[in-house]
Amino acid sequence: MGFINYIDLGTIDFIKNNLDNKLFNTIMPVFTYLGNGGLVWIIVSIILLTQKKYRKIGVITLVALLVTYLVGEIGIKNLVRRERPFISIHEIKLLIKAPSGFSFPSGHTASSFTAATILSSYFKKYRVIIFSLAIIIGFSRVYLMVHYLSDVLGGAVLGIGMAILIKYIFKKFEKKLFIIG
Repeated sequence: MGFINYIDLGTIDFIKNNLDNKLFNTIMPVFTYLGNGGLVWIIVSIILLTQKKYRKIGVITLVALLVTYLVGEIGIKNLVRRERPFISIHEIKLLIKAPSGFSFPSGHTASSFTAATILSSYFKKYRVIIFSLAIIIGFSRVYLMVHYLSDVLGGAVLGIGMAILIKYIFKKFEKKLFIIG
């Protein structure tokens, strides 16, 4: 844990000393807001549900987001119980309302990488845009000092893992339906 704490605290210091600026102070809260509760990803999924051609993708994405939420927010966060940076480091001045709950893993990042992994596998042409948004949402959490870098990396791993698992389960389920039908 010592090395991880060293990297986490070093990242916060680097951001405070080198990246803190008016532009980021304005746009990072917007990106964090897009990630609140997986908002942007839920909206995209609902739009996909309205079109028969993309309905399956919307369902898979919504199910994966729900599973990621349950595993990350209800499961892992309550097992790890890590304090957020602004609680541990008293000199941090937040640019957004202080979030409640524990820090590890980042739910914003987990949901973003869950959705990005699924959506980019179907919409390959937009893969860079989709993952760029997920990365920026994750980075916004560190920039805004509500998560450590390791929380965001943990959220990304959780999100990618849950997306792969849910896609695999859906694929298996579809095959069984095909055999029965």
